[in-house]
Amino acid sequence: MSEVVVALAGNPNAGKTTLFNALTGARQKVGNWPGVTVEKKEGECRVGDLTLRIVDLPGIYSLTPYSLEEVIARNFILEDQPAVILNVVDASNLERNLYLTVQLMELGRPLVVALNMIDVAQSRGLYVDHQVLSRLLGVPVVPTVGTKGLGMEEVKETLARVARRQLRAQPVHIYYGKEIEEALSEILAALEERDLLPGYPRRWLALKILEADREVVSRVKKEPGGAEILALRERLAERLSRLFDEAPEALIVEARYGFIAGLVREAVRVSAISRRTLSERLDDLLTHRVLGFPIFIALMYALFYLTFKLGAYPVAWLEHLLELAENLLRAHLPPGLLREVLVEGVLGGVGGVLVYLPNILFLFLGISLFEDTGYLSRAAFIMDRVMHSLGLHGKAFIPLLMGFGCNVPAILATRTLENPRERLLTILINPLMSCSARFPVYVLFAGTFFRGHETQVVFALYALGIVLAALIARFFGRILIKEEDTPFVLELPPYRLPTLRGLFFHMWDKTRVYLRKMGGVILAASVLLWVFTAFPRADHSPPPLDQSYIGRAGKLLEPALAPLGFDWRMSVALISGFVAKEVVVSSLGVLYKAGEEGGKTLEEALRASGLSPAAALAFMVFVLLYVPCVGTLVAIWKETGSLRYPLINIVYQLILAWVMAFLTYRLGLLVLG
Repeated sequence: MSEVVVALAGNPNAGKTTLFNALTGARQKVGNWPGVTVEKKEGECRVGDLTLRIVDLPGIYSLTPYSLEEVIARNFILEDQPAVILNVVDASNLERNLYLTVQLMELGRPLVVALNMIDVAQSRGLYVDHQVLSRLLGVPVVPTVGTKGLGMEEVKETLARVARRQLRAQPVHIYYGKEIEEALSEILAALEERDLLPGYPRRWLALKILEADREVVSRVKKEPGGAEILALRERLAERLSRLFDEAPEALIVEARYGFIAGLVREAVRVSAISRRTLSERLDDLLTHRVLGFPIFIALMYALFYLTFKLGAYPVAWLEHLLELAENLLRAHLPPGLLREVLVEGVLGGVGGVLVYLPNILFLFLGISLFEDTGYLSRAAFIMDRVMHSLGLHGKAFIPLLMGFGCNVPAILATRTLENPRERLLTILINPLMSCSARFPVYVLFAGTFFRGHETQVVFALYALGIVLAALIARFFGRILIKEEDTPFVLELPPYRLPTLRGLFFHMWDKTRVYLRKMGGVILAASVLLWVFTAFPRADHSPPPLDQSYIGRAGKLLEPALAPLGFDWRMSVALISGFVAKEVVVSSLGVLYKAGEEGGKTLEEALRASGLSPAAALAFMVFVLLYVPCVGTLVAIWKETGSLRYPLINIVYQLILAWVMAFLTYRLGLLVLG
């Protein structure tokens, strides 16, 4: 059985991910691109005896390497030379999407176009003749509706036929006009004479040199004879500028759009009836200047409300199962180290986090629903108007919203921000976004001390993180980074009805990371913490908890956190949370239940400890704001290229957490008693 590589390329919001999931199903694996911590997705599908290994490239608007995503996509096509490129095009936004198609055509690789969302196009009165489009592009064009699975078999068959060279898929050459073509011919002749960069497509290389593409120019400079090629380029550019009063790159862009305009004129028929789209009607309400923000708040509140209400039942079932497992272990294992480590270390630690998995699943489901419907972009648009006066832009707010899932990929997502000021500010405040790792802490303490008001408490914590992030951004914007702001421009994709398959894959991607932590970092931390609670031993019996190694360490920390209402066990749990915030709950499970024989749940153990609601609320605020986990600090270091900024995060977040938790505790004592 043979295998060929297919590169999947397309604009953001063109339905590329939906198509990828529909083509590959469960045969997917996720890693990182070599040398960069950006997610790489691969999947497989079979057509007869041929395996198509589909590599999902990052969503991009062009192949001009301004962003990391564009560099990754272009380098993969040029250097890995996939057998076929599958270009996903949004039929309802054909003119905009075809700009990437034209640039892919210039690479000279076999190309297949998936004309996606034809149902959306038709609902807008647009009818695309895919056969005419195929003839004009010189490549196969397959109509698809990714959300309904329509056209998937045709796409697979077409890719297989192109890979087997049974179907021609060589794009036409775009004619750039007499003067540009003559300039390209001169550069091509010079390239052939010097055999410069022989692995690159020749016409494409000449075009990029004439465009003064910075990546290509940088490579040409390093080659023998490269200086002469670039000198020739300067002479040709000067000649063209004199003729047209435009730089060559501008002339090339105009020619591409002229080609696209001709394609659209020939292949698209517009209905005589002008139709206002559902997206436009929804945007009138959801992005309304007055109503948009209250609707956004209501939707976020509903997300947390449903997360608690729907998660309550499976959480109770999991608690019951863990209690049964604990009783079985106590009944069938003799007293000793093995029983203690399994009951108090593994079940007390990992079980304390595992029990809140249903809440996490519903949270991820809600976030995936916002992403897949297209509402997440509207949330950024709405928040821009509110946050702009505080120094936070809506465009930069998209990575912040991603921080509700995990701060590490959210920090990596700041690479899409071209303005260095926005990027650095977003990185510095991203850890204030309440990631899913903190969520089990909120569920535990809100459910224990504020039963019936969990939604309001957790919603207030998320809101507090956002407000403080905006204030800190304004502060840092004045003292650290003093550049001009850039205007906020954000594309609002059309609303779409999400598919069950798409929601499942997005939710599973996030959940898998959470489960991996439970089987790795959290398990190791829980067992290690139990060891420190169980030693030193006298005559084979565990010491009193406050006399154990961890108890002694906790007593040293207690004075610093006692003004916040925290005991030494809470202090130790906070230190362990430096590894990963979920470890806070597993640590509390070990520390509060160590030596317990009555089968108490962690909630019961916390209530019995005498902890006040004011201290519980202060603890949640501290967890929201204090030092980021190790993974987040490493991401900040790598993305900023300096240890200065992770240190800034550690210092300002520790101070902010202590001050806010102190105020919360003191106010809580007055209000809650």
